[in-house]
Amino acid sequence: MKALINANIYDFVSFRENCYILFDSEIRETGNMKDFKGADEVIDCRGCIVMPGLINCHTHIYSIFSRGMSVPFNPKNFRDILEQLWWKLDRQLDKEAVYYSGLVYGIDCIKNGVTSLIDHHASGLCIKGSLEELKKAICDELGIRGIFCFETSDRFNVDECIEENMEFARRRTEYHAGLFGLHASMSLSDESLKKISSKIESLPVHIHVAESMDDVDDCIEKYNKRIVNRLEDFGLLNKNSILSHCVHLTEDEARVIKNRECFVALNPTSNMNNAVGLGDYDMLRRNGVKCLIGNDGLGANLTRDYLNIVFAMRNRLKSPIKFSLDDLIQIIRNGYEYVGKILNIKIGRIKKGYKADIVALPYIPPTPMDGNNASGHMFFGVFDNFRPKDVWISGKQLLRNYKPIFNEESIFSKAKEESLKVWGRVNKN
Repeated sequence: MKALINANIYDFVSFRENCYILFDSEIRETGNMKDFKGADEVIDCRGCIVMPGLINCHTHIYSIFSRGMSVPFNPKNFRDILEQLWWKLDRQLDKEAVYYSGLVYGIDCIKNGVTSLIDHHASGLCIKGSLEELKKAICDELGIRGIFCFETSDRFNVDECIEENMEFARRRTEYHAGLFGLHASMSLSDESLKKISSKIESLPVHIHVAESMDDVDDCIEKYNKRIVNRLEDFGLLNKNSILSHCVHLTEDEARVIKNRECFVALNPTSNMNNAVGLGDYDMLRRNGVKCLIGNDGLGANLTRDYLNIVFAMRNRLKSPIKFSLDDLIQIIRNGYEYVGKILNIKIGRIKKGYKADIVALPYIPPTPMDGNNASGHMFFGVFDNFRPKDVWISGKQLLRNYKPIFNEESIFSKAKEESLKVWGRVNKN
């Protein structure tokens, strides 16, 4: 049994000072230091905030292989961004690229305190078996929790995409599970959606929805309806589906999402980077839609999106109070609820019975910190300079004194070799 001692605990519900945490794969006990009776292994967390590991609720692991890639790039709209960059990259990913992008992205996640992720994958040279490669890298090798899907699209062999999603989703553990991946309305014909609808059963979907007006306009022009209504008409909005972005939604679409018990994954930094706008959280909240937060594969530093969603949403809603720190905390807690539900575990609290997915990082408050103002300290202090010192997942320490336990140099060296091969194929084609 391990113990963290002298810890200041914050878990998005409460703040407690000078505590101990007794844990193995789960948290067995917490309490005040005066009641600590010892443990087999003791780690002193004096001067640290101890908190649950973070969850990235929408990412693209393979995007790490775009870092530094040079391609002609002069987009006039969002579809141009896809065609000139992302679709060039993903169609050239093979089995080795999938595996090594998973390893290096996962290590970056650990260093940034991300202990669970929900990935939306695509790899044109390796559809069948690609999710197993991601699981092998993220879950089996690194010990991160992952929920994966393959983005079914008319760009690929739709039958192979369906088989890959359904095959992977049949196996689930407390470390991994599958959803059914769809790219977006604008890349899927009625014929494809009908075929998917006949195979998907009750499996939740993970799809980009109304990320840009290109997607909305395409749906209205071709099918004379909005995107959410089109998905609903095909019976694809299964309970616990994730609709990512939802930048350009109507009230009617929000009501459908709520009634179908789906989640919306907001990705503020990516939306600003692509200049597509920002979802209307006030409207989503008003209609009872549960929101999550992701970063769309834009690095592994999730707390940047915590900061950006607050600043950007206040700007979008033209009010410094229409998006509060309580709103941010609720979105973060929704992520724990979602992953806990899909993986069938208790996650996201520093509390007895919850999985020991724990992050410790130094923070000396410059002003008094207590249960009433802890969220302000976390947002303006901790998240603004988020650098975990130690990370555990299921009680196993994966980051020790800022260093991953893995052979980082060897893994990154091999990943560079694979990325060069991918870049070569991109430029050749």
